[in-house]
Amino acid sequence: MSETIAEQPAAPAAAPGAREEERAAMHFAPAPSVSGPVPGPRSAAMLAEQAELESGARSYPRSVPIAIAEGRGATMRDVDGNTYLDFFGGAGVLNVGHSNDAALAAAADQQRRLVHALDFPTEAKLALMRRLRAIMPGDLRDRARFHFGGPTGSDAVEAALKLARAHTGRETVIAFQGSYHGMTSGALSVTSDTSCGGPLSAPVHFMPYPYAYRSPVGPGTPEQCAAACAHLLASSLSDPHSGIPLPAAVIVEPIQGEGGTIVPPDGFLAELRRITREHGVLLIVDEIQTGFARTGTMFACERDGITPDILLLSKAIGGIGYPLSCIAYDPALDAAWRPGGHIGTFRGHQVAMAAGSAAIDFMRETDLAAHSARLGELALELLGDAAPSLSSIGEVRGRGLMIGIELVRDRETRQPWPELAAALRRACCERGLIIEVGGHFSNVARFLPPLVITEPLLRTGIEIFAETLSELSAPR
Repeated sequence: MSETIAEQPAAPAAAPGAREEERAAMHFAPAPSVSGPVPGPRSAAMLAEQAELESGARSYPRSVPIAIAEGRGATMRDVDGNTYLDFFGGAGVLNVGHSNDAALAAAADQQRRLVHALDFPTEAKLALMRRLRAIMPGDLRDRARFHFGGPTGSDAVEAALKLARAHTGRETVIAFQGSYHGMTSGALSVTSDTSCGGPLSAPVHFMPYPYAYRSPVGPGTPEQCAAACAHLLASSLSDPHSGIPLPAAVIVEPIQGEGGTIVPPDGFLAELRRITREHGVLLIVDEIQTGFARTGTMFACERDGITPDILLLSKAIGGIGYPLSCIAYDPALDAAWRPGGHIGTFRGHQVAMAAGSAAIDFMRETDLAAHSARLGELALELLGDAAPSLSSIGEVRGRGLMIGIELVRDRETRQPWPELAAALRRACCERGLIIEVGGHFSNVARFLPPLVITEPLLRTGIEIFAETLSELSAPR
């Protein structure tokens, strides 16, 4: 087999000081830099044309009204020349940054040779699967099987549900309150958010997730909340009068993303693994947003040391935004697939696979997971220091560079303040900072910056966020 960019041996890791210099050079400078109103005139014209041409389902440009021209690292530039700090990262896609040089080079090389190959074996595909095996959590390392489906995370969810049902011969699935797994039919059936069309009618039951700040199982510590949630699951599986047939699978996000960056206490996933294994139920762990160094480890479920039966991958797997999704699973499940049992025309996106391999190499060579962990701890510390003087902050939570700030009208009543969150997102944009909003009540400001962000850029972004929040929530 001829050597490709994706096949070349990893370069020696750079010294920490040199690595920081390299990260600093990855972004536009100065950043942020905004002059004039947002949107600027060219952005406003393009947004107007978009409104005329595109469906009413478009979402992000309504709350972040800019037309993007280019991106570098953790920064973006709009068509009016304004530069923004990107604390959204394409909804968790751009872990190695906008226009990462290594991934761009691999993609360009691959694009000259082969782009589309269905599920035929290619150098790019085999190289990516080898890399994925090497970083899998638990017992999936060195033995996982992979299946590439359609190009989005929803497709990975569909494949996992189909595989679980085919393997077990059972239809029921258990998901969690606060979950988000995608927008296609099967993915919506396990998504709890009724505002986006879910859950669709399907044999799915929803269990409480350990959202301790708004505990669905009554007052107590986060650990007590998690224990009660796990106990309810165990009781529902063992009680013949629970109303829940033995399910094919339990599907869970190790940290809920769109639900508001809900971080369960350590041990919750391990207890889910114990319960599902005891009852012969498959455990599907959705790492579509949490995977690839986002939370300070390559995959979030590593924190509890568990091995899922099926692991869901998308978003950052495509390197720098190329569309690709994949499931990794225990080889014992493979007998449930017949040839062509789950297909997709674009499951052989060679450019995405080449860019994904280069991105994984970059993550490992630069120890991006450790960088994410360190900056995540710093972000929580800075936000925690700011919180006492910002009475609208109910809770700050997160792990790695996946941060949520829950906004409330009153800390005692914990009444959600979604209007403030929406105004904050818009005002931050006008000052050069792009953030996202989520949560059960759309009242959680969310940070998902590219993991290559530097400490100075992170500090700047948090300063903008805190100053803007202070001004918006001050008594009038």
